Amino acid sequence: MKRLHTLDYLRGAIALGIMSYHYAVWTNGVFTADTFMGRLGIYGVGIFYLLSGLTLHFVYYDKTEISFRALGNFLKKRFLRLLPLLGLVTLISLVLYKKEFEVPDLFLNLSGLFGFVRWDVYFATGAWSIGNEFVFYAFFPFFMIFAKNYRALLILLSVVLFSLYLYYAFYALDSQVELSNQWRIYTNPLNQVFIFMAGFLTGVFLKDREIGNTISLALILIGLVIFIFYPASGNVVSLVTGPARLAFTLSCLLICIGFYKLDYTLPGVLHHPLIFLGDTSFSIYLLHPIVYRLCGDFLIYVKGFYPKFPTQYWQIGAMAVTLLVSYLVYEYFEKFFMKFGRSK
Repeated sequence: MKRLHTLDYLRGAIALGIMSYHYAVWTNGVFTADTFMGRLGIYGVGIFYLLSGLTLHFVYYDKTEISFRALGNFLKKRFLRLLPLLGLVTLISLVLYKKEFEVPDLFLNLSGLFGFVRWDVYFATGAWSIGNEFVFYAFFPFFMIFAKNYRALLILLSVVLFSLYLYYAFYALDSQVELSNQWRIYTNPLNQVFIFMAGFLTGVFLKDREIGNTISLALILIGLVIFIFYPASGNVVSLVTGPARLAFTLSCLLICIGFYKLDYTLPGVLHHPLIFLGDTSFSIYLLHPIVYRLCGDFLIYVKGFYPKFPTQYWQIGAMAVTLLVSYLVYEYFEKFFMKFGRSK
């Protein structure tokens, strides 16, 4: 199957951006809503959701029949794609951060089921979004069935999920309360599933439409302008409530559509690094908090013997270690389970 390398470009860039955002926050403190990094920290995951829905449509829509066997194969592939590394990182996080836990919560995390019942109880940094992703997989077969056979039901489901999306943006989340104090509400999968569906609908309605590179680049530019210049300030809760939620979601959607329909291959000096980042994005996303912590502990250890050890570049070194470890994990861990998932 033809690969959409332009989506790999975007996926790789966002993975690098989220890692940079977290490293900067953990080193220098939080960003406010008027900063690019503050916005990326919130909507980077949203772009991943859009890409997930769009990619699943691209991979499965034309070649997958509607049957229990096809559903079983889909779930097998997706669980083996995400669950092994999520489980490994969960166990490492429990040991590294000495976290207390209840056995049922550990089971839910290791099985990926926590997104359905206790989505805010997770042990690996950022794992809440993976729990959401498993919930989206439960919706995906309905998206497929309705899109292929019952377009009226697809529209009805879109309206229902969009209404939930509006409910969280305008009613459930309080724009006067810091987002960290409303984290359980924000990370509810029902607050996020419409974004995933928007990616799927992009594939449904735009798959066979030729847009051209000029319009694709214009969509990317418009999306970036909205993303960077839309007026929002203060706590990042202002980015996910009220009209701002609609504006930033639209900006992310325009960017994804632009990359989706863009027919262009970057020069090798940019193409290969972005493809690498796209391939290893899942490892980068889950492993970078662990590498940051270990590199920080190593820095403290070294400075105990050599107080004048220069620390200004250690963050760059931690990023380099993250990329190396992510490559190794992708090549020798993720690929093993991906191959197993493709087996009959």
